[in-house]
Amino acid sequence: MSSTQRPGTWRIGRIAGVDVLIKPSLLVMGAALVVVFAPRYEDRSDTSPYVLAAVFVVALYVSVLVHEIAHVLLARSYRMRVDSVTLHLLGGETLIEGESRTPGQELVTSIAGPVASLAIALGAFAVSDQMAFGTTSDIIWSIAYVNLIVAGFNMLPGLPLDGGRVFRAIVWKVTGDEEVGIRIAAWIGRFTAVALVIVSLLYLDGAPDTAVNVAISLLVGFFLWQGAGDALRNAGRSARINLLVAREIGFPGATPPPHAETLSADLRGPDLLRAMAARPAEAYALTEADGSVFGVLTARAVDDAYRASRR
Repeated sequence: MSSTQRPGTWRIGRIAGVDVLIKPSLLVMGAALVVVFAPRYEDRSDTSPYVLAAVFVVALYVSVLVHEIAHVLLARSYRMRVDSVTLHLLGGETLIEGESRTPGQELVTSIAGPVASLAIALGAFAVSDQMAFGTTSDIIWSIAYVNLIVAGFNMLPGLPLDGGRVFRAIVWKVTGDEEVGIRIAAWIGRFTAVALVIVSLLYLDGAPDTAVNVAISLLVGFFLWQGAGDALRNAGRSARINLLVAREIGFPGATPPPHAETLSADLRGPDLLRAMAARPAEAYALTEADGSVFGVLTARAVDDAYRASRR
């Protein structure tokens, strides 16, 4: 399989058949977190508190990776294509090609990450409770605490957070309209971003460690605002693409042209467009799972269906 490495990233390996990438911003955030957490380990060990904080940060990013791999495994279970996992300034991102086909798939895929983080937190708390007080116990307890925060924060009902996708799935199920769910969850995401920035500025008191905490909060707020804005801009497009179903757009019983490219009649949404882009043609033979011909799908019919859905 070819590499999915994107510009501005470093590929560090593959897990579960998916490329794991990191952005240079990950190192920037890692350094900031070391500065924030190092004072916690002062006078606890002969080891430098910055070394201990670095160990904690590495363990934290491993936890973030586990969070993202949970998304990968659930998406794969629904036969979604997952190209890569990228660790960056503010955590991780799983690049899933295509959208969920049903509200249930969206909910389960989205909640997998926070559930994984919660499991790490509970496991780390249990291990910490069995250990004598000391530096190692303190690091494990910190990992548990941060994963608990990550799970809780990610479940806030605003896009682009996992909780926003869960909320989107619920609204989609109740209203039957995916776009409504996206727009409501995106606006909640924007309100969350603004609230986070306001609260952070209220706690700014001029102390160096406080300034770093506020800077991190501002970055998170910017990330939320930007992600929510992207969701709003793409809401209509994503929902319209998901309405494209080869079987419904095609012409049943029509005879395909000679040597026509074949497509499964069950293709839909991004999967349909990706298959058409891989084999450009004016008309395709739509086939059933047993190989029999269902009918014909034309590129023009797909374009007309997409334009009609905008009305």
